[in-house]
Amino acid sequence: MKINGNIAISQSGYVFNPQTGESFSLNPTAIEVMKMLQEGKDRDEITEEITSRYDVPKSIFLCDFADFLHLLQQYDILMND
Repeated sequence: MKINGNIAISQSGYVFNPQTGESFSLNPTAIEVMKMLQEGKDRDEITEEITSRYDVPKSIFLCDFADFLHLLQQYDILMND
């Protein structure tokens, strides 16, 4: 998983895709996940960090994470390796 190189992401979680003109804002947890994706962390590393930091069951996080990744792909933010 890799963030599309054209995507602009601000510190506050504002995301802009210059290719489509679309923009949206991320919540604090999504900002953390995006930063981890930018750092090149994989699904397992992200899952471990978030579930240990926020004491959320892995099954719940994995479902939400899959939905988030699908949205990122749908909006051309995330590219598959």
